[in-house]
Amino acid sequence: MATDGRRIGVALKWVDLRPEVDPLSGSVHDDGHSMGCSPADRAALEWALVLAERWSADVTVATVGPVGAEALLRDAVAAGATEAVRVEASGDEPSERVAAALADVFAGADLVCCGDYSPDRGSGSVPAYLAAHLGAAQALGLVQIDPTAGDPADGAALTVTRRLDGGRREILSVPVPAVLSVEGSSAELRRAGLSAVLAAREVEIDVRPGAAPTASSGTVVRVTAVTPYRPRAQVLPAPSPELDVRDRVLALTGALTERTPPRTVHADAVEAADLVLEQLRAWGELE
Repeated sequence: MATDGRRIGVALKWVDLRPEVDPLSGSVHDDGHSMGCSPADRAALEWALVLAERWSADVTVATVGPVGAEALLRDAVAAGATEAVRVEASGDEPSERVAAALADVFAGADLVCCGDYSPDRGSGSVPAYLAAHLGAAQALGLVQIDPTAGDPADGAALTVTRRLDGGRREILSVPVPAVLSVEGSSAELRRAGLSAVLAAREVEIDVRPGAAPTASSGTVVRVTAVTPYRPRAQVLPAPSPELDVRDRVLALTGALTERTPPRTVHADAVEAADLVLEQLRAWGELE
């Protein structure tokens, strides 16, 4: 397929889709067998492949992570991507540094597709950082991309749809170059054939060294310790020391405290609101 030098980038993140969290220590155990990319990243790859077929463009997939992430890239190549790039990193780099590394890979691309968030943190900040590094337009959290709206090579803008609160939708006209992030429900990644899967095992992955931290990257905050959440115990006034043990226990537990018994009320909205206000006044919550 002739591409005329046109290129679409896809940013993928290699994460544990089913991490095990110790409820006592809060430590996370990563199982290599459950590593992969999020449904949102898979949807981003599918949209890139759909647009690439229409625009006759190459698709470059890239990830920032350790060598194990190459399995993710090979799956993308089997699905139809034409180039795979891995930037060497530990896998827990901050979003801005990840975006800076991906910007070097996607420089000159007509479009970059990303998932709207990853399941490990869910910040969804990499696409915005990436658009800033590339100087590109951005449209984030999309549920639809119209591949028939026109070819950007002819000056046409992309027509995309974003979900808003309250069931509303926002239709945007996005010029290229652009960075788009999509929801996982927006597309289902095509299934690769057996021959493509076998051929992808032999594909050479372009491995690039990770960029060293620079002053322009900003201050990086790293997690040094994780402890499980334990809510503070309720503070109760001490009972009178003149009471015996039994009465002190009763005072602490409130076993003899008078309470308003529960009741079932059948009323319209106005009457029900009056009853709620009446009860709040009886408890001293309202004056």
